[in-house]
Amino acid sequence: MSVALMVVDSRFDVLKPVRSQMGLVLMESYWVTDLPQRVWQGVAGQFGSRTELIAENEKLKTEALLLQGRLQKLAALTEQNVRLRELLNSSALVNEKVEVAELIGVDPNPFTHRILINKGERDGVFLGQPVLDARGLMGQVVELMPYTSRVLLLTDTTHSIPVQVNRNGLRAIASGTGNPERLELRHVADTADIKEGDLLVSSGMGQRFPAGYPVATVNEVIHDSGQPFAIVRAIPTAALNRSRYMLLVFSDRRTPEQRATDAAIAQEEADRQGAKDGHPATPAGQNPASAGEAPAHAPNASGASTPAHGSSTSHPAAAPAQPRSE
Repeated sequence: MSVALMVVDSRFDVLKPVRSQMGLVLMESYWVTDLPQRVWQGVAGQFGSRTELIAENEKLKTEALLLQGRLQKLAALTEQNVRLRELLNSSALVNEKVEVAELIGVDPNPFTHRILINKGERDGVFLGQPVLDARGLMGQVVELMPYTSRVLLLTDTTHSIPVQVNRNGLRAIASGTGNPERLELRHVADTADIKEGDLLVSSGMGQRFPAGYPVATVNEVIHDSGQPFAIVRAIPTAALNRSRYMLLVFSDRRTPEQRATDAAIAQEEADRQGAKDGHPATPAGQNPASAGEAPAHAPNASGASTPAHGSSTSHPAAAPAQPRSE
């Protein structure tokens, strides 16, 4: 029968419909017999995919957390770079020697405005040294330690600074109020020429802060006809509660008398050196051959006029020509 079916199937198409029907029946049986294996593979794949997804999810969360941390650090570094650039720019605008200091602590007492910086006596810091940030004056050093210093801010209630209005030179005293965003001007006459928006700069009258540094900007002026003094409030230009980097100003600590004495000694030395060289001392940047046109004193024995202390040096018109060294 098998040989006969094979011969008939190979020679004729009679058994083709029968083969098709038998294939359909056998397909169902194949599907039923293969069902357990497919079910097992599906369940294993589901559990495996879930485990892989959980692991991948944890990995992505870790990477996202690391990237967020780096991004925060990058933002902090960017802000720090901006502040340092502002600070370096401000240090280029001042004439005194400056040194960068960093904030390392804040006084927890809410009734005092003091901060701690990372520069101390070993770094040359001295009591009363002015401290400023990129925008203006912040305060002064009030306590020294070997490697740290304590700075009293302008807004402390015990602090006052002599200021002047940059617009017209009006002088006043700016005192702290205990509010980090406010200063008050004491004893300003009600008729004084001061208005909102005026810039207050240090006047240098107290010989503690150098003159010309921004201190505050006037934001409120209250006039009361029944009071002799006006109420003037100002906002500090420095970011007192936000600045992390600041500048220590090493200004000339000599008194005006000392500076005048040192200038006189330097002038006498220059005159003495000029007399020793055979011709009077000439101010820097002035040509000895054309220094002055009219004699201020009678010529001495060598034919050169002897200038008075602190005065400009000049040659008399009738003096004999002196040999000039190149």
